[in-house]
Amino acid sequence: MEQLVESGGGSVQAGGSLRLSCEYPRYTDIHPCMGWFRQAPGAGREGVAAIEGPDDTRYTGAVKGRFTIFKDIPERKMYLQMNDLKPEDSAMYYCAVRSDGGYCLDLQVAEFDVWGQGTRVFVSS
Repeated sequence: MEQLVESGGGSVQAGGSLRLSCEYPRYTDIHPCMGWFRQAPGAGREGVAAIEGPDDTRYTGAVKGRFTIFKDIPERKMYLQMNDLKPEDSAMYYCAVRSDGGYCLDLQVAEFDVWGQGTRVFVSS
C-alpha cells in the first residue's frame, strides 16, 4: 500500500508558525476523510484536526483558532498550518487517512487505517 509522506516539521520559537504537508495516494473516494494527530513523549496519540470532503473540518480545542487543516485536491496534499505555536504543541505529528470512506471528524485514532511516518515539531519558549 502506498504510504503517506509528511514534511514540514522543525524547530520554532513560541509564537512562530509552521506548515506541515502530507502527500497521499489516489483513493477510490477522491475525498477520503483525513486527519492530523500528534504524540508527545510519554503521552498517547491525540487528534489535532480532521477534514472530510473538500472542506468540512474539525479541531481539538487546544488548537482551535491557531491551526488550519486544508487540502490541495489536484496535488493530493493535505496541510496543517500552525500559527502562534506554543511549547505544548511540541510533538511528533502524523497524518492519517480513513481509507474506507467512513466518517472521521471525531478524531478517533482507531478509525484511521493509514498512517505517515511522522514529522517532529519542537517549539521553544
